[in-house]
Amino acid sequence: MKKAILFVFVLGFLVTTPAFGHKLITHDDSHRSLETALVIPDHKISWAIYENLDTGDTKFYTFEAKKGDSFYASIVVPKIQGLEEYSPTLILMDPRTIQSSNEANEGLLSTEKFLYEGSYPGREFYEPFGQVTYWERQEVKLTIPSDGQYYIIVVDEKNQSGKYSLAVGTIEDFSGSDFVTILPQAWFETKIFVNDYSAIGIFFFVLALLILVPIFLIIRRMRNKKGVMTIKENNPKY
Repeated sequence: MKKAILFVFVLGFLVTTPAFGHKLITHDDSHRSLETALVIPDHKISWAIYENLDTGDTKFYTFEAKKGDSFYASIVVPKIQGLEEYSPTLILMDPRTIQSSNEANEGLLSTEKFLYEGSYPGREFYEPFGQVTYWERQEVKLTIPSDGQYYIIVVDEKNQSGKYSLAVGTIEDFSGSDFVTILPQAWFETKIFVNDYSAIGIFFFVLALLILVPIFLIIRRMRNKKGVMTIKENNPKY
């Protein structure tokens, strides 16, 4: 029975892993100004960033782009009680806006502001890798107008606090090593992001079984072997 449970667990992990299209960008939550903006290495690669946004907060992200590049970004909100009507604003600033403003707050006038204009709680999206359901919010698709450093800004304009995931890029880019490094970390980050600590507990329980059961079987085999040898020593006819 235990072997069957372990098999199902491992099989489920392997099957759902390819469905996870975003690489996770971890951070220390210090990207709260243009100067400390979180760097997105390549805006074409599919990235995901998990965030908590308090009332009145603003988060900043930056990336380099070339004129004519396709750009994609979206916001989703985890399906958690209390976030049914949560929808932060997404702003895209181009280099011309930065150069024409000496004040960060003036820069928030930006090139384009994207608001969620759908109904609440919104269309649901299920992410198989983390087994998490999200509510979809705004989605941005456009062509980069000029070369330079761009900024994505996510800001609370509704006096709300909550959680969101910012996705950037569309190209899935995973190497073989990512399946034993980045993806396991992403799974843990996802569970922490949606407060699913029970799943983390189950994972460590299964991991403990994977380690302890073989050790128990080895010890029992060694004891049985020792017992047989003792019987043979005490009973020469065996």
